[in-house]
Amino acid sequence: MTTADNQPIAPNAHRLLWAGFMAILAAGVGFAIRGGILDNWGREFGFTAGELGAIGGFGFTGFCFGIIIGGVVADKIGYGKLVIAAFLLHVLSAVVTFAPSATMSKDMVRELLAWGTFIFSFANGTLEAVANPLVATLFPRNRTHYLNILHASWPAGLILGGAAGWVLDDQFNWPWKQQLALFLVPTILYGIMFLGQKMPKSEASEKGLSLGDMFKDVGLLGGLVVCYLLALFFGGVFQPAFEPGSSIPTYIGYGIGGALLIVIGVMTKFSVGSVLLFVLFIAHALVGAVELGTDGWIQNITGNILSSGEGKILFVFTSSVMFGLRFCAEFIEKKLGLSPVGILLVCAALACVGLNLTSMVNSFGMAMLALTVYAVGKTFFWPTMLAVASDRFPRTGAIAISIMGGIGMMSAGLVGSPGLGYFKDRYTGEALQASNPELYAEYKAATTSKFLIFPEATGLDGKKLGDVQQKLAEARTKAADPQAAYNELTEAERAVHQASITGDRRTLVADSAIPAAMALIYLGLLVYFKSIGGYKPISLLQEEHKMTEWSAGGEG
Repeated sequence: MTTADNQPIAPNAHRLLWAGFMAILAAGVGFAIRGGILDNWGREFGFTAGELGAIGGFGFTGFCFGIIIGGVVADKIGYGKLVIAAFLLHVLSAVVTFAPSATMSKDMVRELLAWGTFIFSFANGTLEAVANPLVATLFPRNRTHYLNILHASWPAGLILGGAAGWVLDDQFNWPWKQQLALFLVPTILYGIMFLGQKMPKSEASEKGLSLGDMFKDVGLLGGLVVCYLLALFFGGVFQPAFEPGSSIPTYIGYGIGGALLIVIGVMTKFSVGSVLLFVLFIAHALVGAVELGTDGWIQNITGNILSSGEGKILFVFTSSVMFGLRFCAEFIEKKLGLSPVGILLVCAALACVGLNLTSMVNSFGMAMLALTVYAVGKTFFWPTMLAVASDRFPRTGAIAISIMGGIGMMSAGLVGSPGLGYFKDRYTGEALQASNPELYAEYKAATTSKFLIFPEATGLDGKKLGDVQQKLAEARTKAADPQAAYNELTEAERAVHQASITGDRRTLVADSAIPAAMALIYLGLLVYFKSIGGYKPISLLQEEHKMTEWSAGGEG
């Protein structure tokens, strides 16, 4: 075990840290390139923004299954077997995603892209089910710092993927399949780095706790959060098998979710679970929606308001800000005196302000400033949330932080990505209908967009809108200034483009409500910890003296 505060518990700790870093970097590279080629898919196959959002959503829901299943079995089968499974799934995802061709039907292409994205994200989730508890175990005295370093790999992957997209897509017009294949490079590297390494067990596993014991802090309350999201997912999966508008898939989804909740109840002897962990799960669902859901669209939104190339440059820049700052968590916590919850509160406020500022941008310089504020805000959300759960709930082993990661990704897939796609369709359609009803009738999509309890909305046809955007992009490469390029469009095309920009701006404002809600949650947690003497990490030994707090009245 550790002999000093900042020392790891194993001699190969830093090798394993950087192997995990490379694994998450592979996920970031793939995610960034996929985000950058959404417009390629829209133009080539005629997808609407809502359809592209749904495909992108599979990039989050698959992660949820990977990290939750991996987290549940990690302490029992060992981390090495999970790494092998993830590596093979990454290769399989490439095979499936590269299968679509121009001779296939639109529905077949959509299915292949969606499931290829799902397999890719399942592999990512499996790897994170290894990396998060592994680093939390290796560095028990300084989890916030080292988990932030581990997750600096995510923006590093976004930087590499975004830069590759800008050069290969906008400058050299590489086919999207060749661009996406680049994620296989870090995939091979993480496989080599993990090869032959001995990995430690979590504190809970070392103590020999059963799966039911590890789940007790999650209990029915925590299970309710993840089972609700799984119910939404399965409802969507079964929807194509029934008539449009049928409620049967919804009932099937809730039936599966309810059955899984009963399983959790049986495993934990119907322990209610920890209220604090329940609140952390809710907060992390919002983290996933605002951070990853927004990341999946931000290149296209800013690229539409400005230009595709500028959108990619801004994405790389904000990712660079995140990358650098994630190495500063220890300084902020130890030198500035902010607790992990205090860091989260400040970040939520900045993210809210940043999204609202981004909705008002009209120049590259203003966009740089607005997105810097947003980037600083979102930097510490994910790894610091994992550190809080790991600090306060050591008895859960890999389970609590894996479920938390799964909730975040599932929320991004079911709420963040499709939600932004829905609001972009809705607000763009409303803007064009208000300015030119006849033009709207010509450009509107054949299918409607749906999202949770919100009314159905009709956006614009993805292929027609894509043609306008492509024409503008080509004009920008030839014209001396942006206005001259804009003048190359017909009056009708300018109206369509302006409606699309209006939709983007209104979508960002709607998105800012999520970090605003998070700020309220973190403020409540700050008050709670102050009332119990301040935020402090606890050990499993301390937990053994708090067995009575497995109920909803305590932290767990």
